Amino acid sequence: MNLTTPDGRYVVIKRQLWRCSNPSLSEDVRQQLVNDLMAARREVKAAKASGDFGQLKLARARVQTAKVALGERGPVWWNDGTDFNKCQVANTPYADWYLSLSDANPPAS
Repeated sequence: MNLTTPDGRYVVIKRQLWRCSNPSLSEDVRQQLVNDLMAARREVKAAKASGDFGQLKLARARVQTAKVALGERGPVWWNDGTDFNKCQVANTPYADWYLSLSDANPPAS
């Protein structure tokens, strides 16, 4: 089970924050970008398997483009400009919320 921060900005995975997709994207646009991302990830896998480093670079660029369009990378999609992407939740303003989920053992998700 993945936990999403109360403000919907991040999902917690293994006690680390990962930026969520921009919720203002329409479902159709979001789905097309997810489809593009998955196709690009398959291209990365194929390029690694073939050893084609030029193709690998292009595939990774497509992953980056899709992630930025989704709002998971690049400029944040919220107004205050803060970004705790890839930070340990315990080292962020979300620490108290996360610890409050379980006094003894916060979830590892």
